[in-house]
Amino acid sequence: MQTFFSDEQLQDPGIARSNEILRSCVHCGFCTATCPTYQVLGDELDSPRGRIYLIKDMLENDRPADEMVVKHIDRCLSCLACMTTCPSGVHYMHLVDHAREHIEKTYKRPFMDRVLRWTLAQILPYPMRFRAALAMAKLGRPVAFLMPDARLKAMLQMAPKTIPPASRNDDPQSFAPEGARKKRVALMTGCAQKALNTDINDATIRLLRRFGCEVVVAEGAGCCGALTHHMGKTRESHATAAKNIRAWWREMQSDGLDAIVINTSGCGTTVKDYGHMFRNEDLAEEAKAVSEIAMDISELLMQLDLPEGDNKGLTVAYHAACSLQHGQQIKTHPKTLLKRAGYKVVEPVDSHLCCGSAGTYNLMQPEISTKLKERKVRTLEAKNPDIISAGNIGCMIQIGGGTEVPIVHTVELLDWATGGPRPAALDAPGKQEVPILR
Repeated sequence: MQTFFSDEQLQDPGIARSNEILRSCVHCGFCTATCPTYQVLGDELDSPRGRIYLIKDMLENDRPADEMVVKHIDRCLSCLACMTTCPSGVHYMHLVDHAREHIEKTYKRPFMDRVLRWTLAQILPYPMRFRAALAMAKLGRPVAFLMPDARLKAMLQMAPKTIPPASRNDDPQSFAPEGARKKRVALMTGCAQKALNTDINDATIRLLRRFGCEVVVAEGAGCCGALTHHMGKTRESHATAAKNIRAWWREMQSDGLDAIVINTSGCGTTVKDYGHMFRNEDLAEEAKAVSEIAMDISELLMQLDLPEGDNKGLTVAYHAACSLQHGQQIKTHPKTLLKRAGYKVVEPVDSHLCCGSAGTYNLMQPEISTKLKERKVRTLEAKNPDIISAGNIGCMIQIGGGTEVPIVHTVELLDWATGGPRPAALDAPGKQEVPILR
């Protein structure tokens, strides 16, 4: 794609990067075939190619974002299926992130939009605040239908029936391995996940210790910054990410780290991009070093030689989170691990398509999100699984709200198969009965 940025504009690192990305696009349209919003809405401007044209026009002419641009960029899930499909290697993620930052700086949203986005940015990245908000939302669920704004209704309906107590395993500390130490790793405990489902981190710690890892929860680490990053709130997201970088850098410089392990794939995609996010800042060296050793939990487990398990007699429908299969290009590891553990693994049709969770997307774009969720649930249930497995808390909450089939994190199933407890979600009230492992 031909671009016409001035030399002065190209002095800005963000513009220079966007120019590189725009110039790599050849207008082929392959991305439209795998874009969920284009499939749902049928509007060229709600496809990656259409959004690229809008972003190019906005940035090249150095003009403030307008209502039309904001509408179509806001509708983007950032599922990154377009990046997997693109034959030209267009790095759409960096481009749309830059566009969102420009929107945040130049466009004044309607009052309710500003209130909702500010509220989410002030609550979701902070586990204690999020717990309090979930408790209040739980009280408000019976009257959700009275909410005049569909987004408020979605926020109330998001509240789980039960809010787990905080797990002390998420506190800063170190867990010794069982047996000889093979690796020393830092576990990212996250933010929203600590409020919504404490079983995931607990299972991760047990599993890693069982196979020779010392697991460190670093002092000062917390939210990865993805939630605010994808809102274009760069100052907030970089402040949050910087805390992680400093916390993990201290561990790297003291007793060393073999990996930074992340069990929420949306966070993993962001942490692996810290090197780019901080490339022009004082923390550039540290951020690059952190990104280079960041791993999804499935990547690390593939290095730990988990044993072959007996046939469990259970069919697991594997949901591939977009941030894992497209954002990190990890497609086979979770399935390989589950099969090795003894589960029968099946995949839904169109497994490359998003479930509609996408960070805060299900809260800010509930109508489109619901359509995507319903399609994803139909394709998963069509496989008649005993269990649905995923590697991202957002997907688990989204899909779990539309099916009675139990949904658990992949690491919980691997922990169970290698000596850990039966995942509590399999026995949750209202869920179909799952047989005990043979």
